Amino acid sequence: MGKQRASTFRAGILRERTSIESEQNRMIRDFAALSWPDVAGDLSRNIPAILPVGAIEQHGAHLPLTVDRDLAEGVARAIAERTGAFLLPACGYGETWSSEAFPGTLSISPETLRAMIQDIGRGLIGMGIPALITLNGHFGNSGPIALAARTLLSEGLPVLHLDYPGLEPLAGKICTSKPAGPGFYHADEVETSMMLALRPEAVQMDRATPEYPDFPPTFGQEPFQLREISESGVFGDPRAATAEKGRMLIHGIADAAVPLIDAFLTRHGLTTTQG
Repeated sequence: MGKQRASTFRAGILRERTSIESEQNRMIRDFAALSWPDVAGDLSRNIPAILPVGAIEQHGAHLPLTVDRDLAEGVARAIAERTGAFLLPACGYGETWSSEAFPGTLSISPETLRAMIQDIGRGLIGMGIPALITLNGHFGNSGPIALAARTLLSEGLPVLHLDYPGLEPLAGKICTSKPAGPGFYHADEVETSMMLALRPEAVQMDRATPEYPDFPPTFGQEPFQLREISESGVFGDPRAATAEKGRMLIHGIADAAVPLIDAFLTRHGLTTTQG
């Protein structure tokens, strides 16, 4: 193929890809892109909403402080693409007390996070959205989200609380480095790969270094600052991370979430993603 034809061919592929991506973006019911009439026009369809919940927390020297928010947004977007759900703007702050010894970490109280989710849920009830799916990107948020879900259910809004379904077996198949602990992924190959897929410009791979802290026997059973056991803030080895691995992880998690969402919607008499 001649240079001119090759250039024309690549340009055509790029235009086609851009057109496909633009069409996909239009298909997502993203509150960041919708006007109020757009939302009003879809309320009769009984569509649930997805709320990504993240945190502002250290993730080593090679990743930004917004990793948990960025990953939750990226996975939630992939789920919205598959389900047609409303995609809400992320809650960017979370309960990150255990990392406060690292500068840059900003934690909110469990009570504040719970109240924030409850207030958002009440707003959804008011506008007629029938269910909420939370997509949590930070372990410390789990308790407040669960309590908010209980309150909202009592007020008429079913809530499905998802972390990253299927992540552990996916990571075992896709990634080559060992995790710092069972199901423990923090600034490692998993999170770094996902960030390379979503925000490559924010990743500084030249600063990526491994660290495998020694967890005390009472880890998870008493509060303590993670800086007591980690100098870098990295738990694992991020050096083998790639964008392709990140895309596989994100799509695998989203695929695993769909049957859970369908089961949740069916249980509450709502239209499933296949409906």
